[in-house]
Amino acid sequence: MASWSGSVVDGLDAFVLEYSPRTGEVSTSALAQCWNMAFERCSPVRQFASYRGQTNFPGWWWMATTGDHVGHESWLERDHLIVLDADPDVIGVAAQPFWIHWRDEDGRLRRHAPDFFARTRDGGAVVIDVRADERIAARDAEAFEATGRACAAVGWSYRRVGALDAVLSANLRWLSGYRHPRCLRSGLAAELLAVFAEPTKLLAGASVVGEPIVVLPTLFHLLWSQRLVIDLSSAILGPSTLVSSR
Repeated sequence: MASWSGSVVDGLDAFVLEYSPRTGEVSTSALAQCWNMAFERCSPVRQFASYRGQTNFPGWWWMATTGDHVGHESWLERDHLIVLDADPDVIGVAAQPFWIHWRDEDGRLRRHAPDFFARTRDGGAVVIDVRADERIAARDAEAFEATGRACAAVGWSYRRVGALDAVLSANLRWLSGYRHPRCLRSGLAAELLAVFAEPTKLLAGASVVGEPIVVLPTLFHLLWSQRLVIDLSSAILGPSTLVSSR
């Protein structure tokens, strides 16, 4: 593992990133020099631990957005990956994209690996840490604050996110089961977009197009990709949910 022995400074020069452009390769650069790196394509800088008896649940999420697998260390992280995958403005995501190094107020060397780096369609970047509110210790809070300062210095957005709204999470989990392109039948999609040009109850609209068991996978895919829209946060998706096009 590469090391850094920087001094206590303010602003952009306070931070150094350690990242892996390709598996097995490690680079270390000042943030000022590498901020425009395609971190959404980098390999994780640390492993996702898996061992008998652990209380968290690591795994890999297949991103419909990119066709790649992205690692997560908990179900909470997985849920936030689902949110990113469902966001049409996100075009790339990497887990554990880099170590960020800095020195704290006492001159001690610190480092932190954010959970995710997301690239947006407009070329922007979002750095995300996933931690439930009740699990943030003082040292964690310091790391999140430093990460936020580093992101602000280069114009990135920074989010520290916790538990998702239960209804939103349930709806996205359901729709994610239909995220694969194989669920989309173009002929049915065109008919569904026409039927839901005006707000219509989900099952009633699907039944206009054809047998629901045939039509619903395409309808759910259109909802996942937001070509059709519903209120994901107010109630669990059901036959009477109002669906409309944009």
